[in-house]
Amino acid sequence: MPQHVPEFQFSADALALRQFVYEFWCTYGHGPNLRAAHEATGLPRPRLLAAYGELDLGIMCTVAQDTQNFHLLKAPPFSSYPSQAQVFVDDRFHCYAGCAMESLAICMMPPFAGKLLRIEGYCACCLAPVSLLTRDGETLAATPESTLIHVSLSPRQWNEVDIVPMCDSMNFVLDEDHATAYERSLGRRGVRFTLAQARRFIAGTGKGRMWDYQRPPDYIRPQRIIDGIRALGVDVSPWGE
Repeated sequence: MPQHVPEFQFSADALALRQFVYEFWCTYGHGPNLRAAHEATGLPRPRLLAAYGELDLGIMCTVAQDTQNFHLLKAPPFSSYPSQAQVFVDDRFHCYAGCAMESLAICMMPPFAGKLLRIEGYCACCLAPVSLLTRDGETLAATPESTLIHVSLSPRQWNEVDIVPMCDSMNFVLDEDHATAYERSLGRRGVRFTLAQARRFIAGTGKGRMWDYQRPPDYIRPQRIIDGIRALGVDVSPWGE
């Protein structure tokens, strides 16, 4: 998935598959396998794999296209494997979020309207617990209140192959001191988002998922993203900007 993908439109197959993947993950807390997707959409294997390929190119999911079963690794805001952010609905574990940033977006999806979601995470520096309460796009509480989201990779490095490194670079830290300590352990600097800035950053995407069936593909346009982040009041100078 290169950054500068020309604009395109999803096929009817890809749109139907995306809707099913979202609905399945919201219901069961994990992604579907190929049989479940086939039974729900009626797509034969070649068309199903092609649709997943479109969704991967449009940053709607990450599939391991070199595997025979097209392993579904991510469908933002969800992750198939353990991430830093566990999401609880009605005090029961539901799923892993794709990253700390995406964990704030899950409560914006229609199936979770009005529901209280608890995010249990940890500081990337010291592994101390972080806990957030979210509902309908709002972050209601954070423990500790000083929690930040640290992003170590610049948008210029996002999605060079797939979104896994990008998601991996977005982590909770307890505060500024822990952000600095984490940077020392990585040997690289990053930017810090307050939770309010992070919520504004993901709001456009979060409020589009599942609300707009025809929602177009996402694209990585680094300078546009950097300018938008700067406009939120985030100091982007650690990225060299």
